[in-house]
Amino acid sequence: MRRRILLVSAALTACSGCSGWQSALDPQGPAAASLDRLLLGFVLVLGGIWLCVMLVLAAGLWRRAAATPGTARRRSAWAVGGACAATVLVVSGLTLASYLASRAAPLGQDEPLVIRVRGLQWWWEVVYPGADGQDLVTANEIHIPVGRPVRIELSAADVIHSFWVPNLAGKQDMIPGRDNVLTFTAWEAGTYRGQCAEFCGMQHARMAFLIVAESQESFDRWRAAQEAEAAAPAGEEEARGRQVFEQKPCGACHTIRGTEARGTTGPDLTHIASRQYLAAGVLPMTRGALAAWTADPQTIKPGNNMPLVPLTAAELQAVSAWLASLR
Repeated sequence: MRRRILLVSAALTACSGCSGWQSALDPQGPAAASLDRLLLGFVLVLGGIWLCVMLVLAAGLWRRAAATPGTARRRSAWAVGGACAATVLVVSGLTLASYLASRAAPLGQDEPLVIRVRGLQWWWEVVYPGADGQDLVTANEIHIPVGRPVRIELSAADVIHSFWVPNLAGKQDMIPGRDNVLTFTAWEAGTYRGQCAEFCGMQHARMAFLIVAESQESFDRWRAAQEAEAAAPAGEEEARGRQVFEQKPCGACHTIRGTEARGTTGPDLTHIASRQYLAAGVLPMTRGALAAWTADPQTIKPGNNMPLVPLTAAELQAVSAWLASLR
């Protein structure tokens, strides 16, 4: 009964995707601004073409009644020839504009921050390479410093995904066996919503992520905190939760640094409670949501690769208490 209550509570607070402003018409970086100008250019050019077609159509209908058959044919030939030439020029111009807009923006003098992002069904693995070979691994939430170029090295583990943050850059496909790169810079601090933009399975629409742009000082503090091991349990319930987590199959799929859990199949959970959302944007990060997801992930996100782990009500409460403390 308690498990059902937790599931209902989570369902009431669930969202179809994590919140955050998401619009290709609100550029917050040079790459997005270039695409915004390209979109505006397309709208103006194609709108002008439509207007010209309507004017020519109206003029043709008005003059047709007064023209002789021979004159009408000559005018039609000139109109068709002119339209063909205009089409070639417009298509060539728009193609060149698209090519120039999609080229990587210059990195400037700052060394880019390199982040490796891997798409899986249906979540995002995020890796910050360490200078000493000790990589920082997290999931579904990418922190970056404002004003510094960011180089995202993209890959896919299973099927084709597509990395898209409309406010910051264009789409970039992630194809298994082929690595891609996306470079962008955030002008202002804020939280920007991203999502998978290539159909990748039944939960494709619920594969979101957040990019948190912050000052360099805030980013450095966040990274230092994330590199630390999981905090020791503060109470008896949390200690019991850690014990259950290590004894159950959870540790075979997830890593929590500082514990016996060292699995690599699922997301790294060392600091899971510091993230804003759970399950790639499906649930807000609360203890109730953690309990509901742990109790029955297939009800919340059908088809995901997390199996149902049988837990008693007391074990579920303890595990959720411990996970909620991992900040």
